[in-house]
Amino acid sequence: MSTAAPPLPTSPTDDADGEERGGGEQAPQSLRPRRGFSQQFAYWTRWLHIYLSLLSFAALLFFAVTGLTLNHPTWFGASEAASRTAEGTLPVGLVPAGGTDDAGIQKLELVEFLRSAHQIRGALAELRADDTECSVAFKGPAYTADVTIDRSTSHYELSESRFGLVAVINDLHKGRDSGGAWSVFIDVSAVVMAVVSVSGLVLLFYLKRRLMTGLITAAVGTLLVYLIYASFVP
Repeated sequence: MSTAAPPLPTSPTDDADGEERGGGEQAPQSLRPRRGFSQQFAYWTRWLHIYLSLLSFAALLFFAVTGLTLNHPTWFGASEAASRTAEGTLPVGLVPAGGTDDAGIQKLELVEFLRSAHQIRGALAELRADDTECSVAFKGPAYTADVTIDRSTSHYELSESRFGLVAVINDLHKGRDSGGAWSVFIDVSAVVMAVVSVSGLVLLFYLKRRLMTGLITAAVGTLLVYLIYASFVP
C-alpha cells in the first residue's frame, strides 16, 4: 500500500496587512510568486526589529532601571559612602625630593605600588607635583581615591570613598569615570534603541487595520511628553 508524500515545509506568506495567512495546502516554494519590494522591506524590518530588540534587551532594561535609581538616588542609598584613610611611606626613589614638577617621578611604579598596597581600583585620573608634594587621584564609577605625598620624606596619606552598587550603576548610566569602552557601549546602545523604535513605527504601516489607532496613540504619547516639559519644567 502506497502512502502520500508529506507536503514540503513552507513558511506562511504575508498579506498586505503584514499578518500571516495559513490553512489549506500551499504551493511549493518554486511555484509561489516572489515577494515584491514592499513585502521584502516589511520582512527585513520585522526581522531587524525582533532581533535588535532581543539583542538590546539587557541594555534597555539596565538603562530603564537606572533611570529610576538616578532620578531618586536617596531612595536607594546611592549617596551613602564608605570612607577610609591610610598612610605609609613610599619605597626610595619613586618620588624623589626636590624638583618643581613630575620629572623624575617613577609614575608606573608609583601607581602599581599604591594599588598593591591599598587595593585601590579605578583608573588613574590625575598626577600632579610641585616642589613640596605630589598628588595622585584615582577615579571609577562611584569611587574616588586621593593620595598626597610629601616629597621631602616620601610619606603619603590616602583618602578613599566607595559608594554602593546603586551609585555604581548610576555612574554607569551617565558614563562617569567608566572608560572609553563603556562610553562606546552607551553610544551603540542608544543607536540600537533608536533603530528598534523607528522599525517598530515602520511596521505599524503594514498593519492597515491598526494603523490609525497606532498613529493616534504615538501622537498622544509624543504630545504628553511635550506638555509635561512645557508645563512643569522650569
